Amino acid sequence: MFSHTLYNNSSASDIIYPMNKEDYFIKCFSKSSFIGDDAALVEGADTKELLSVSQDAFFENVHFRREWMSLRQIAKKAMLVNISDAIVMNAEPKYALLTVAIPKSYTKKEMKELAEGFMEAAQEYGIEIIGGDTIANVKLDISVTILAKTRKPVLRSGMKEGDILAYTGRLGESRRDLMRLLRGYGAARSSRFVSPVLRDGFFFKAAPFIRCAMDISDGLFADLEKLHRINGLGFDFLFPIDKRIGCSGEEFEILFAFDPRFEKRIRNIARVTRTPITIFAKARKKPYKNPCSANHF
Repeated sequence: MFSHTLYNNSSASDIIYPMNKEDYFIKCFSKSSFIGDDAALVEGADTKELLSVSQDAFFENVHFRREWMSLRQIAKKAMLVNISDAIVMNAEPKYALLTVAIPKSYTKKEMKELAEGFMEAAQEYGIEIIGGDTIANVKLDISVTILAKTRKPVLRSGMKEGDILAYTGRLGESRRDLMRLLRGYGAARSSRFVSPVLRDGFFFKAAPFIRCAMDISDGLFADLEKLHRINGLGFDFLFPIDKRIGCSGEEFEILFAFDPRFEKRIRNIARVTRTPITIFAKARKKPYKNPCSANHF
């Protein structure tokens, strides 16, 4: 919740990088016990289950431009980035609410293509779209709410000194392709910036052995800072990580920490699910500072 990388609609050199007002705004609600993870956890109808509720915005000329992606791709990504929040909470997505602000100039064919993108992601993850709202607007703005169920949520808190830190996938492609798009070049349909790859197959199996986790939406280094703030621990890096990798946002890979005793099990789950993982640090009692410029406003 309250997490998404923001980009403006100018050139590559004009990405928004001043002070981060998002942190200030979130602190205005800091008394709420529900804020601080990828999703809010509330009691469900079944007392043994919790309801995971997450919401993300996906706005034209902020998160994407129309010339970068088809309407189907835009709608599908808007769904996927929110489903990612449920997965990393170890929650099974069940329902979605959509708010879509649509330009009056859109034809029925364009609206159908948009709807097909939402439905494609929903069907892939067994989600039922149960409602929402549509309004007229001068540009395409989307907000998705995902309702998911979990019995054993994985939070951002819980990391202990000596834990191993790892991430799934290979980072850096999203930032690289964003730079290409901002400079007027295209990106492949398979680009992670256009089509995020979620790691539900790996994470749902590995969750019992994971202490804490979050999805990498603001960049590895920025999201490590969030874990540092919550857990009061810094990191000993096992090898240098280039800023082109550590500062790449919109990856939607999974950053997680686990007890060293479970390394063999986690590597085996990664192998079975064909999920690349990189072990890169250990948690230590030391300070940590994010070296990247802010992506938020």
